[in-house]
Amino acid sequence: MKSALQFSKKDREILKDIYRFARRHKAKLYLVGGALRDLLLDRSRENPDFDFCLRRGAISFGRKLARGMKAGFVVLDKEHGACRIVRKISRKSYTLDFTDFRGPTLEEDLKHRDFTVNALALELEKAVGAADLSGQFIDPKRGTQDLSAGIIRAAGKNSFSEDPLRILRLFSFSCVLGFEIEKETLKFAKLERKKLAGVSGERIREELFKIFDSQDSFKYLSELDEAGILKIIFPEFKAMSGIGQGPYHHLDVWQHTLEAVKQLEGVLNEFKNNRQVRDYLNSVISSGRRREALLKLGALLHDIGKPLALRREEGKIKFHGHERMGLDFTEAIALRLKLSNEEIRALRTIVLWHLRPGYLSDNAELTSRAKFRFFRDTAGEAASILLLSIADQRATCGPLATAQSRRRQEKTALGLLEEYFRKKKEKKPARLVNGDILMQKFKLGPSALVGKVLSELEELQAIGKIKTKIQALRAAGKFLKRGS
Repeated sequence: MKSALQFSKKDREILKDIYRFARRHKAKLYLVGGALRDLLLDRSRENPDFDFCLRRGAISFGRKLARGMKAGFVVLDKEHGACRIVRKISRKSYTLDFTDFRGPTLEEDLKHRDFTVNALALELEKAVGAADLSGQFIDPKRGTQDLSAGIIRAAGKNSFSEDPLRILRLFSFSCVLGFEIEKETLKFAKLERKKLAGVSGERIREELFKIFDSQDSFKYLSELDEAGILKIIFPEFKAMSGIGQGPYHHLDVWQHTLEAVKQLEGVLNEFKNNRQVRDYLNSVISSGRRREALLKLGALLHDIGKPLALRREEGKIKFHGHERMGLDFTEAIALRLKLSNEEIRALRTIVLWHLRPGYLSDNAELTSRAKFRFFRDTAGEAASILLLSIADQRATCGPLATAQSRRRQEKTALGLLEEYFRKKKEKKPARLVNGDILMQKFKLGPSALVGKVLSELEELQAIGKIKTKIQALRAAGKFLKRGS
């Protein structure tokens, strides 16, 4: 027997509180959009979002409700009457958005929604009172039919001109839900795509990271590229197309970049049962954004400096220093997306050192000193860089890229990856001497030189060259003598 369509018990409790408050204040509320879509798809969220609309007075109503709930309140859009309440209950955080009708009637409001699957409404009274919500939805755009068919369709022809971000949301919804984009909707999105250039970076970021968070980012990034949208968001990518890379590569810079993302997802899938790697990738860097998603952005940016670095020497194509030349582009994009300082630092580190594992694999012997310096320079992004290096190598399949060199680099990267997680468990040894001891012994004043000496001693201690305080002071003396 089919079970009744209904919100969870906890969700109904907060909806009932809102309904009782609305009834006391003679306000008729409707649930709209995503919560209804997810209910029909049987999708649950760890932190639920509920969108409500009413004929008018949403901000005033929301402010009063927030006081009654003792919850956080913010005005989102004063001109269009939109506000938000955030209410924490136990371990859940509920986001409650209230907006005025975007039109004289509810049906007109729904016509201004982004997609048909979100142009659904339900009287709040029914949401809390009906035993079964099946057949209770207000659905003027036949969104329930598109939900059943797995189709994303614009709610109206003006959907993208009303809010150009919807062009990107079209693909993020397709990605998250696994739905196909309706042909006419895709056509309209392409016609309006240039308007995305005027959308704020933080709004772009939120939709992009939904794609980066999926297990199939490459597919949707490729679709965005084919639709001419990705290079509207990232105009820096335009210069990467059509630049050949010599006999080690089989693709131009831009196609190689996309292929690196594809290969990275394959590499990450190979580690899906490795708890250490998965915990590392699932760690949150900032505002709920995970390291794995940031790594995919890093893969898109890793060769962004190549067009600027391009040189032809003796008939050969060279990109010397492209990793350093890519840093300014990387930081500019990260700032445009309003990423945190920690995310910017991580992206810069990934781009700067993405070639390092390949260089290490070219050495006949991987010394303790070389490994120490790699882990010192890459710090918390070491594992990200090692995973990207494997993907980068797999995306390089020109006639001079041999299977032997690929195996050698992967062996080096995997060995360093194992060592990275092993070292994370180890307690860092205490310094043999500190700055005060160095300044007293060698009559030094506070300066950068003291830091350089300490860094040199840390390296020597890590590779086992010094083990005692006396050995450390002797090594410090030699270092200072060489530097004088």
